[in-house]
Amino acid sequence: MNYKNSPFALCIFWFAALFVVHSLALPLRGQEIDIGRVEVQGDARVVPVLIESNQPKLKELAERAFSAHGGFRVVRDRSSAAFVFQFQGGTGNRVELGIVSSSGSFREVVTGNNPSNALYRAADLAVRKTTGQPGFFAGKLTFIADRSGAKEVYVSDLFLTEVRELTQDGADSVGPRWAPDGRHLLYTSYYRSGFPDIFKIDTATNRRTPFVSARGTNTGARYSPNGRNVAMVLSGSGNPEVYISNSEGKQIRRLTRTEAVQSSPSWSPDGSRLVFTSDRNGRPQLFVMRASGGDMSRIPTNISGNCTEPDWNPADANLIAFTAAVGGRFAIALYDFNKRESRFLTQGPGDAVTPVWTNDGRHLVYTARTSTTSRLMLLDTHTGKTTALSGDRMGKATHADFWIER
Repeated sequence: MNYKNSPFALCIFWFAALFVVHSLALPLRGQEIDIGRVEVQGDARVVPVLIESNQPKLKELAERAFSAHGGFRVVRDRSSAAFVFQFQGGTGNRVELGIVSSSGSFREVVTGNNPSNALYRAADLAVRKTTGQPGFFAGKLTFIADRSGAKEVYVSDLFLTEVRELTQDGADSVGPRWAPDGRHLLYTSYYRSGFPDIFKIDTATNRRTPFVSARGTNTGARYSPNGRNVAMVLSGSGNPEVYISNSEGKQIRRLTRTEAVQSSPSWSPDGSRLVFTSDRNGRPQLFVMRASGGDMSRIPTNISGNCTEPDWNPADANLIAFTAAVGGRFAIALYDFNKRESRFLTQGPGDAVTPVWTNDGRHLVYTARTSTTSRLMLLDTHTGKTTALSGDRMGKATHADFWIER
């Protein structure tokens, strides 16, 4: 990722870049820049881009982000680039984005929570200006890792450059999920009682309160898109059923009534429906029902006898990602309501499990695991490109959830 330029050459470049920018047409605000030269991988367009910065750290972060996207290819010279993305670091938590192409230029100053966050926000703006689609680099993750011994809850930026251990319970936790406000989490833990209860935690203050602590197991809590309701799985009735509460864990009402095991509820983008796993027909499959109640109907995935952990695409209600058993392992699959068919998104040795969408509806964060390792991965569903997000320093990392400010 090192960009081999002398300090003198960098100064000459920035002078020339500023001259070019200000001599071209006015910045293309409010509209996309002509995408210009592209490549094609399968059905996906891949845009070659050159990354330039006055700060090596910002250049490194930007190159890592755009290399992981799948829709961009980082090149080393202007002659092969459709766009030049310039990231000028300044005082405070500010980064100036410059986009230069044959059709024009664009410049804007972006502010973040810290220099890295400002860079990721500027990179997201570059994605939106050149593709018309939202970026996701400035998103945050919550996940489970056993770096300190027990399975604790962590929060971090997408690329795990700034990681914070949120709980220090010495008790296993599972399934952390962001609230729409990006400050609170719901998760299940064996903390204190030794039984799986649902807790709510403030990520800014680490203040934790019980959310649901009913008889039996309390798992799978997930906020609706508007944050007003929470879907969860409770077993107090005798077997795990899907329930809904308000945002405070009160006014709990039961949705499913079966003799089967239900798990992993996920909301549709408009909050009107839920998809979840049930073994009502003998083996785990995906079912959907209205959030207001009613009949549950099986989704005809027709790809595996074991389909679990569904996640509804937040940008395209026709798509649901899920985990499916295949050939003695697990892989990430995608169901399309329009086509009424499924396809596998991952392949190879080891398991791929617990998929969760990013905000653009194109990328997934999932867990890749073997008998000795477990790490978080980023998947571009358009090109199939995968990028490791966590490494050995996190221990076994799993159960990620994604959030980004909107």
